[in-house]
Amino acid sequence: MNKHKIGKNKLIRIFTSWRFIFFLLWKLPMGFLARLRVDKLDLKKSHVTVPYNYWNKNPFNSMYFAVQAMAAELSTGVLVLLHSDGKNISMLVTELKVIYYKKATSNVKFVCLDGEKVLSSLNDAITLNYPQECTMTSKGFDKNGVCISEFLIKWSLKKRI
Repeated sequence: MNKHKIGKNKLIRIFTSWRFIFFLLWKLPMGFLARLRVDKLDLKKSHVTVPYNYWNKNPFNSMYFAVQAMAAELSTGVLVLLHSDGKNISMLVTELKVIYYKKATSNVKFVCLDGEKVLSSLNDAITLNYPQECTMTSKGFDKNGVCISEFLIKWSLKKRI
């Protein structure tokens, strides 16, 4: 067993509480500046919100695309971190595809429902001892519930030797 194993419930509490601010400062400082927040996290889904504000908007009065990408990546990445807890796993984004449907002119909530998919890929990476790819979907919704963007993020998951 890895001596640094935290436990899934404790990770959920870290990501969904004030402790997340310290995680952002330590591991993802741009996420701290963008004010990313994990609103909901369980074994199957995650919700990450990002505010529409002066720091996150572009000259065209919409949310900058990179801020949306950061929030979408976090919504998938927290699920990978949650399921890889205690396992010696290397994780890396290898591909990003996005479709923008509408300008983001309000706060955006990114929803990823691929918890079971990433768990299956992680188990395969561990048992087969071979890198696995897992493409996860994160959809961004504005304050009215309209889908404004859809991200397909491919993670490479590999057991460290």
